[in-house]
Amino acid sequence: MAGDAAFPRGLSLGVFVPALVLVGAVLVWGLGFTDSFQSVSTAAFDWTARSVDWLFVLAATVFVAFVLWLAFSRYGNVRLGGDAERPHFRTTSWISMMFAAGMGIGLMFYGVSEPLSHYIDTPPGARPGVTTAMATTTFHWTAHAWAVYAVVGLALALTAYRYGGRHLISSAFVSLIGPKRALGWQGKVLDVLAIFATVFGTAASLGLGALQIRAGLAETGTVSAESAAAAVGVIIVLGLCFVASAVSGIDRGIQFLSNTNMVLAVALALFVLVASGSAVFMLDLVPTSLGGYIGTFFDMASRTGASVDGTAGEWLSGWTVFYWAWWISWSPFVGMFLARISRGRTIREFVIGVMVVPSVLSILWFSIFGGAALDLELSGRSIYGDGDSTLQLFALFGELPFTTILSFVAIVLISIFFITGADSASIVMAGMSENGAEEPKRWLVVMWGVLTAAVAILMLLPGLREGEPEVALNSLQNLTIIAASPFVLVLAALCVAIVKALAADPFITEKVFLLPKSERRRRDKRLLRAGAPAAAPAATAADSGTAPAADASTAPAADSGDAPAAGGTSTSGDGSATT
Repeated sequence: MAGDAAFPRGLSLGVFVPALVLVGAVLVWGLGFTDSFQSVSTAAFDWTARSVDWLFVLAATVFVAFVLWLAFSRYGNVRLGGDAERPHFRTTSWISMMFAAGMGIGLMFYGVSEPLSHYIDTPPGARPGVTTAMATTTFHWTAHAWAVYAVVGLALALTAYRYGGRHLISSAFVSLIGPKRALGWQGKVLDVLAIFATVFGTAASLGLGALQIRAGLAETGTVSAESAAAAVGVIIVLGLCFVASAVSGIDRGIQFLSNTNMVLAVALALFVLVASGSAVFMLDLVPTSLGGYIGTFFDMASRTGASVDGTAGEWLSGWTVFYWAWWISWSPFVGMFLARISRGRTIREFVIGVMVVPSVLSILWFSIFGGAALDLELSGRSIYGDGDSTLQLFALFGELPFTTILSFVAIVLISIFFITGADSASIVMAGMSENGAEEPKRWLVVMWGVLTAAVAILMLLPGLREGEPEVALNSLQNLTIIAASPFVLVLAALCVAIVKALAADPFITEKVFLLPKSERRRRDKRLLRAGAPAAAPAATAADSGTAPAADASTAPAADSGDAPAAGGTSTSGDGSATT
């Protein structure tokens, strides 16, 4: 990457040590002084849910408006790379990789339980019924989630591929705080916050996966549904699998597992669609979900603790605020993944692709799995049980042929989603610890993976001690919200940094964006023939203040074959940006 010689190399002690101490202190406190930790974390969550819910609600909607404005403003034709650079991956490959990014433990965990929960327990102030259940689920899994990821993805792609900076959150702030501060302690604080949020976001996914795998094993009679040892054992086994993959460096193996997982996920969805006998009802839910979502968008986007005479707060913290916090905590990782696979695309192409493709996938997934559960509920064969969301997917399988096989496939899916996701998430954290290295040292990758597994155990500890899955889930949600709270402000500032960098971009200042499309193409060809950098150096963008922009003369325009992992290694196309 241009300008790399000006950047520090090796372990960044100013990022690594504070991040390690911070996560380590939380672990020592939580595991060694459990009662004290629970008391303080509960108080912190109560304050956050009561006092900061408005910030999560407002910020997420602002992010949606911001990325859409960017896409359709004069900045929409700015490329994530040089002006003459073209996408490194064909559109079909790009879409398939985003398809992979949109799948994960979250969809497996909530695919059945969320629509069913909203149908049984109607959101505050909403009309009871299937439309509300599906619209609320769609709201949580579409535009708002991917707008959060798009903000980080845009910032990192512009920084690294257009302005020659590093793959660091701090580098994206050069236009706002200047290169000296971005390389100084202020930038290191930003990178520490990014690592801290990512640890808890990844641990939340591992915790959800552990609870659901335990539930699946309980359905087969292998373990007890309340066994704390089983949940911890699942986390340890998945952690060992991840560590093995990280140490071995068998990237092709991870890619194979990920591609296999995608096939299994599609096959599972198609089987449920056909075998449930309610395919028409499920397909009807697609326009129902979309219509309900559009019709009630502003009501859902403005719901706060003050809504419905101040009674919406508890519901909000368990659903909407938790989701926004979860997406925010995953944004450094998923944003990095999206940036790497989107090099060479325009901002408009990036935003439309990132906002539309995963959203369509989510609507289809919930229409199939949630639709199957709702159809059973409407026909008097409820699988809601006592409300334990960890069991409802397997309860659905109990109503279908080949129950045991379906349960086994689901457990395999959840396991591989985490192994591949944790591998790449830890690569991102290790890279941030090593001055934005694209291929960080393996011991760093392993260390962050082990710490993530330990944090997952900590997050589930209250429920594991009491033998209550829902208590464990609530604890996981609470800590995720607390950990993500500071990073909301980072993302808000990142929006300002993006606009400031783009406003100084030669593509804008020289009014290239006003040229007809045909003239811009001729200009790009002249740049390529001249072998010159496709975009002029941007003094506000590169970390050193002098790094040139990405050179389009050396950028491949065709699909280069393998997708980079979120951390920049060759764990390609593994779809590991999962939630």
